[in-house]
Amino acid sequence: MSENINENMTEKEAKKAEELKKKELEREKYQEQLNDPNLTKKEKKKIKRKLEELEPFDLKKEIFSWIRIFIAAVVIAFLVNNFVIINANVPSGSMETTIMTKDRMLGNRLAYKTGDIKRGDIVIFKFPDDESQLFVKRVIGLPGDKVVIKGKIYINDSEEPLEEDYLPEEWTVGNDASNLPDGKNEYNVPEGSYFLMGDNRNISNDARYWNNTYVKKDKIIAKAMCVYFPFNHMHALESAEYN
Repeated sequence: MSENINENMTEKEAKKAEELKKKELEREKYQEQLNDPNLTKKEKKKIKRKLEELEPFDLKKEIFSWIRIFIAAVVIAFLVNNFVIINANVPSGSMETTIMTKDRMLGNRLAYKTGDIKRGDIVIFKFPDDESQLFVKRVIGLPGDKVVIKGKIYINDSEEPLEEDYLPEEWTVGNDASNLPDGKNEYNVPEGSYFLMGDNRNISNDARYWNNTYVKKDKIIAKAMCVYFPFNHMHALESAEYN
């Protein structure tokens, strides 16, 4: 393309036309270089970058470019939120002081695709009595376990109770046959299911009180990773280690 400079052009217009002509000549030069079969990939990439820099501004093209970026960002966010990470708000104090009321937390949806659910893990799951709700609790009983609540928790007839240093206060409510529904303090966890409890035992609505006591593995959505808000509560959520 060539620009004819009209004698009636202002100096500013003539200068602009001259610049456009110069850019067009540069584009033609780089385009010819790009056709050279002896160019390396690195040289081709460099020339293409030069050509992009010389492209005239196109508002429509720029808008479409931003729209593509926005759509890509929305799609990526959707995929991450639905298949990789879960972002959850904790409305109750059943996991205090590990997770406080109104804390916001993240869970890893992929954690149990490659690894096993372990005793002591904090998990996000579908509440077995109403699967439209998501709960967060700690894994206490594994498939096949016998869980006995007798002041403390005993697993598989062990004489030693679980050492639960994460409990915020002395456990006095729902801690024995005398103060559990139907006087039941022994639970035999079915295969493929888990027995879950909150850390704040005195107020936690957990497996001790549910109509459907156990949570199936495919209803466990994610492993809790961290609290991220409010910022002064920010911390990683570690699995408990038992002797």
